[in-house]
Amino acid sequence: MSLMQKIPSQSGNPAVNGSRSLGGTVGKALDLLALAAEFRRPVRFSELCARSTYPKATVHRLLQTLTNQRMLTFNSDDHTYSLGLRLVRLAHAAWEQASLAPVARPFIDDLSNSIGKTVHLAQLDSGHVLYVDKRNAADPVEMFSESGRIGPAYCTGVGKAMLAHLSDSELDEALKEQSFRRFTGNTIVDEAALRCELAGIRGRGYACDDEEHEPGILCIAAPILSPAHRVLGALSVTATTRISSLEELAKLMPLVKRTAVLIAEEAVSWQYPEQASTAERAGVNEI
Repeated sequence: MSLMQKIPSQSGNPAVNGSRSLGGTVGKALDLLALAAEFRRPVRFSELCARSTYPKATVHRLLQTLTNQRMLTFNSDDHTYSLGLRLVRLAHAAWEQASLAPVARPFIDDLSNSIGKTVHLAQLDSGHVLYVDKRNAADPVEMFSESGRIGPAYCTGVGKAMLAHLSDSELDEALKEQSFRRFTGNTIVDEAALRCELAGIRGRGYACDDEEHEPGILCIAAPILSPAHRVLGALSVTATTRISSLEELAKLMPLVKRTAVLIAEEAVSWQYPEQASTAERAGVNEI
């Protein structure tokens, strides 16, 4: 299940490139809603038309529908559209049902308090990293990742930890979504090198980010796996090169892995029953 994104995925906006449009009126409306959300501010009709591939008449009709359904609100004073309260309520419900954040909260609190470092909780969303929770250390680390943000999987610790434990078919699909953009001199920028890195991660049981996404930022990450080895998410500990090293962070891995196991046990009993995943793998769909 895809979760609401506060920041657009690096793979692009479907309303702009048209490659992932769901098709039909519903798909077009969702495309336009996602486009409006990407502005992260009230947006004018002309701005939406400029960014959308749909004709002005279609944009106008879709905006009327979204406004009538309270997914958007229209401000007649400045003629702008904003996200509606109904959308906010739906997003909150989806977050509570699909996110690991509620069940993991006490465990990442304990981990962050015990080690005194920044802890991230993440899940995969369409091949990308969705940060679902974060606990700052006493000395917070300024970095890209914040709860609700979308980040790359191929060059982050949590992303690689999850990619490394996907099934072959799931990994093939996830790798199609990677941009392999170079962020630093350490960024992995091709699929073959990433696959080699993922094999090493599976061998040692955890992933590292050695300044691959942001200069001066290090992290170690462990996958959160169900008893059936299904990827539920990932957990990371982050520090700066100014105060730590990967070797020092790696000493914390037993605690990180233990926390990941506790989260997985709680998550499976709460909302990720193994019988559901077994049915999914067998291709059984219930209506």
